[in-house]
Amino acid sequence: MKLSNLFKLSSPFLLVAVILLSACETAEDGIDGTDGEDGQDSQDVTFFSTQAQIAFGDGVSEISAYDAATQTVFSTNSEAKEVEVINISNISAPQIQTPIDITAFGGNVNSVASKNGFLAIAVEAADATEDGVVVIYQTDNLTTPFLQASAGALPDMVTFSPDGRYVLAANEGEPNDAYTVDPQGSVTLIEIETQTISQITFDAFNNQEAALEADGFRVFGPGANLSTDVEPEYITVSADSRTAYIALQENNGIAVLDIDTKAITAIHPLGTKDFSQFAFDLSDRDDEVGNLRSWPVLSYYQPDAIDYFEVGGAGYIITANEGDARDYDGFSEEVRGDDLTLDPDAYPDAEFLQNDENLGRLNVTTANGDTDGDGDIDQIFTYGGRSFSIWDTSGTLVFDSGNEFTLKTLFTFGSYPDSRSDSKGTEPESVITYTEGSNTFAAIGLERSGDVLIYNITDVFNPVFVQRLRNTSPEGLLIVNANESPNGKTLLIVSNEFPDNATLNIYSK
Repeated sequence: MKLSNLFKLSSPFLLVAVILLSACETAEDGIDGTDGEDGQDSQDVTFFSTQAQIAFGDGVSEISAYDAATQTVFSTNSEAKEVEVINISNISAPQIQTPIDITAFGGNVNSVASKNGFLAIAVEAADATEDGVVVIYQTDNLTTPFLQASAGALPDMVTFSPDGRYVLAANEGEPNDAYTVDPQGSVTLIEIETQTISQITFDAFNNQEAALEADGFRVFGPGANLSTDVEPEYITVSADSRTAYIALQENNGIAVLDIDTKAITAIHPLGTKDFSQFAFDLSDRDDEVGNLRSWPVLSYYQPDAIDYFEVGGAGYIITANEGDARDYDGFSEEVRGDDLTLDPDAYPDAEFLQNDENLGRLNVTTANGDTDGDGDIDQIFTYGGRSFSIWDTSGTLVFDSGNEFTLKTLFTFGSYPDSRSDSKGTEPESVITYTEGSNTFAAIGLERSGDVLIYNITDVFNPVFVQRLRNTSPEGLLIVNANESPNGKTLLIVSNEFPDNATLNIYSK
């Protein structure tokens, strides 16, 4: 039986060093090489083992990309405002090379991607509410940019289409701290061969705002319409390079972009997750690690990273359901549970629920929940699914991992971050998929517990846990396929952004 089912409840209640690690020392590597669940054993899968760890010292490693032609890893370092360049042609002895300084292009670096001999870098403006740029290099010439493409405000993530024809940037369009300037969220589409640049907005959906909100989409910035309020966070592209899927994290939705027509064709609201159906610890002050109970709370999935994959000819989207709130000086939706005025009919046990050891410390929203407009909260809403989910391309939920991350980090790994119980728990941040033979796998990074968990997702209705890789604070995950890898094996590269201990961990099959 899966742990998440076992615990379902219905009650209301600057690069400075390269440290080489032995691939055999699985205990030190934090690799769980034991049999997986439901009959998944080591005969069915090749486990990852550690090859090298690159220490960034005071830097912050967030997102990485790989170029097969030069066998080079590029990793963003927002602390140093540069892209680190690491040659891994000898995977056991990575060579640190001259970084790419991005200060000439804007305020800071947010993301990198590489494909077919090109490197794309997303750079925000010095004033993040102004338009940023996507800087594109040829990987055999990191001195002179091939193209500097204007983007929208705060290009937060950049990716290539699988065929390498297009670069896409998710322009988050966050407001300034006073919330007096709120740029539109948008997507930049760059055709490499013709150097055609298109800026794609969400204007066409302004008249659908009410219908989308009724299905769990969120538009709530002060005075904002939908096209201003949306904040594109992450992009994944279908295998045929014709459709892009865009995570709108704060808004709790996934948008669909037709690449040929350069138009947003749909927005799929993701709805909410009912925390009364799963046991979670929602307090950091209950004097008990893992005080698991079910609670009368709904939570928005709000994925950060997403990835497209196919099984049996059907396309799916996997999401890491991190959660995120808007919290600015000029506007904040986020309060603690004990700050809410709860409707006495909906919550007759409000005094009990709002104790610190229960829901009093939980980060909740004031932007939603007053369903009858009388000024009190009829439904408590919080942020993030604390899980990973699989959706079909129409936005229908196929699978959700429930409270499995909580249970595994608490009971199996002993890494549960109790101090984050009130705020997104293990905080699923990143996800990426890959294939091995006839199987499809997903790696999911849990930022707060420091774990990367591998699941076999071939059966999209019943994913199976395979392996745990111990990290510090996984922010970005990168798969290098065996046919492009220096050692001819699949690589998993984990970017850990933990302050003062940022590392790039390289694993190999």
